[in-house]
Amino acid sequence: MPDAYEFFLQNLQRRKGLDLTGYKRPQMERRINSLMRSLQICDYNAYLDLMDKEQQHWRKFVDTLTINVSEFYRNPPQWEILQTKIIPDLLKQTRSLKLWCAGCSTGEEPYTLAMVLMMNFPKISFSITATDIDEEVLKKAASGMYNEKAVVNLPKSYLKYFTRQEANFTISDEIKRKVKFHRHNLLKERFDKNYDMILCRNVVIYFTEESKNYLYRNFHAALKPGGVLFTGSTEQIFQSREIGYSLVSSFFYKKVGSE
Repeated sequence: MPDAYEFFLQNLQRRKGLDLTGYKRPQMERRINSLMRSLQICDYNAYLDLMDKEQQHWRKFVDTLTINVSEFYRNPPQWEILQTKIIPDLLKQTRSLKLWCAGCSTGEEPYTLAMVLMMNFPKISFSITATDIDEEVLKKAASGMYNEKAVVNLPKSYLKYFTRQEANFTISDEIKRKVKFHRHNLLKERFDKNYDMILCRNVVIYFTEESKNYLYRNFHAALKPGGVLFTGSTEQIFQSREIGYSLVSSFFYKKVGSE
């Protein structure tokens, strides 16, 4: 028999369209129960009723569980490897790159990728698809407006792609045009194919091992032979060889062989 938490997940998916079954239970349950305690609510159904009635509680729930924390040029050494090694290797095969930022949150990562390519590889063509399960963060990403904290790690030369107004930074239309945002559920919906590179960084930290394995295999199928998966600094694909990846640098996995 499903327990109260499992019933909550079923009702959450039915009523709100959010499926948390692929996430590790201990972490998710602890976060949800903490939110409920802060509201002095003991019953899962009462919490769902509150989220239905008051949008701000639903917004806080989604923000807490989906961990929408990002910044431009996050983990600079990894972006330097991408610029000096990964992209030049990909360009040996093609001059037109098809790229996907999966779990893009508020857009800092795909915009960083676009700026790196525009600044350092001005003669190539590229397209970036950026997806997330959370429609609200996608709206923020599409607006392209950020605070000063978001750009703290960005090399100063990249600030030319922003308009600054007091403490706010707005990304240029030139960069915006390079990124297409849309909603996508990594654990439920089909993937497009023939990507040269997929970025999925700091997204799977609370996924179950089964969900991670499913995701990494689907990413492998979505990449071209020789395409690269760029993961987060806390993520390692332990079964990478079994799936069909070779490690080309820390956090960069190349698809080997052909389909």
